[in-house]
Amino acid sequence: MMIIHAHLQVKVDQEQAFLKEAKTLVEASRAEAGNISYDLMKSTEKDGHFTMVEVWKDAESIDAHNKSEHFTAFGQKASAFMAAPMDLKVFSGEPVQL
Repeated sequence: MMIIHAHLQVKVDQEQAFLKEAKTLVEASRAEAGNISYDLMKSTEKDGHFTMVEVWKDAESIDAHNKSEHFTAFGQKASAFMAAPMDLKVFSGEPVQL
């Protein structure tokens, strides 16, 4: 299982436009074959800060996602929303039974 945390600093005046585009991205990404979960989190501490938390079956699923029409369309629009470069963290993990 692969886990991605994409930290996004969005321009305050672009937040609504960002959320509209992000909703389309999230919905389409959740429908992908290798997706386990795909969620957008908004910081309660820092204005305009969001984290996309993605869980994928494997690296091949991420590669297919990165080539998808909805992901590339979002990427083409993203620079208009961003106040800073994206901070991307990728992890490998397995579920733990407690």
